Amino acid sequence: MKEQKLQIFLNIVTNYFNQFGGEELVVDTPYLLENQQPKVHDYTGVIGISGVQKGVVYFSATREILSRILDSMGEPDKSEDNFVDLVGEVANTIAGNARNEFGASFHISVPFVFKGSPQSIILPKDERSFIIPVTWYGQVGEIVVCLQN
Repeated sequence: MKEQKLQIFLNIVTNYFNQFGGEELVVDTPYLLENQQPKVHDYTGVIGISGVQKGVVYFSATREILSRILDSMGEPDKSEDNFVDLVGEVANTIAGNARNEFGASFHISVPFVFKGSPQSIILPKDERSFIIPVTWYGQVGEIVVCLQN
């Protein structure tokens, strides 16, 4: 993946958290994952990408960072359903904003959301994934971007 594309995702993540007050946001240096099984946190939202580019974008987060986002939205309901919905919404927002940058031929699926560790997340074998670690108020999440050029 070209550096400019990765920068688009870095900007999107930063903008997403800035809407809740990004003063405590740390977006760490992205690193490559040679497509072993990626690490997941408590909740994960996966978006499939098709069209000119193919691959996946996903957001995986701890319960704590999702709880903090819900607080920032003024949402007191910390039910399991709200955590699941929120992680899918964050993944969808990130992928949707990427679609705005990459154009109409960047097709995104509806989010596939799960709690805990799935049996597997299928990543394209011949591509590498970029992991973007995010820390917000001391809580962690990751954006994983794997796109075939």
